[in-house]
Amino acid sequence: MDRRALVLGGGGVTGIAWEVGLIAGLAGLGIDLAAADVIIGTSAGSVVGADITSGQELEALYQAQLAPPAPEPAARMGWGIIGRLVWVMSTSRDPVRARARIGNWALAARTMPEAARRKVIEARLPASDWPARALRVTAVDARTGEFVVLDSAGDAGLVDAVGASCAVPGVWPPVTIGDRRFVDGGVRSIANADLAAGYERVVIVAPVAKGLGHMTSPRGQAAALTAAGARVVLLQPDRAGVHAIGPNVLDSSRRAAAATAGRAQAAAEAAAVRAVWQADGGPAAS
Repeated sequence: MDRRALVLGGGGVTGIAWEVGLIAGLAGLGIDLAAADVIIGTSAGSVVGADITSGQELEALYQAQLAPPAPEPAARMGWGIIGRLVWVMSTSRDPVRARARIGNWALAARTMPEAARRKVIEARLPASDWPARALRVTAVDARTGEFVVLDSAGDAGLVDAVGASCAVPGVWPPVTIGDRRFVDGGVRSIANADLAAGYERVVIVAPVAKGLGHMTSPRGQAAALTAAGARVVLLQPDRAGVHAIGPNVLDSSRRAAAATAGRAQAAAEAAAVRAVWQADGGPAAS
């Protein structure tokens, strides 16, 4: 049977909610994306990957997104931070060096203490141990710019791996794992869908569709996977989803609206996803 990969991209707390709503909605239509042979999570996608492999029912995860959010330190992905990321990515020809520049900026930035941020991540996850199912979480070494993939075979615990993948530069502190410090895997790519190379059926869930600077967008990565022979479908927020997610992806007050929009979108996406995900689903869609 063809191997299946689920790629979950970054997009902040509203992106998490939209992804959970979409996945729960598809499950209600008989399409179980959590049954993937591998789940690749970046930033928000690492949280969702940990959620759907935790053993909890998807409906319970969805309902949790509708509940009032737990009190957390307020955060904003402002234009100053976005502009800095775009400028660094656009003015460097070497992507590894560009990531190191961003990482070193993150190391010097004033943020909440790392220990306090870890407690937030730990409270957000329904489990603290790596799942039995293959989950791969992306991050970037803040000092060197090296891209890393964290999983159960390595030394990082799940909480620290997810915290590293979600460590937005300039917003949250880099995460210490061993003698290294890591920032958001989205610094390399908002979805890192190229990690699904070699899988025959791929679903990419991407709350944020664009890349920064030299980054390849999720659409570009989907096209490359398709050209290599995979059956691929790319799921991005529709107009209602974009509106619900809002301009600040770290605004937890919009979480319920984003989850509801994701679930509502599932019906429109079901045929395309089924065509890729199920062996008898028909022709490929992208």
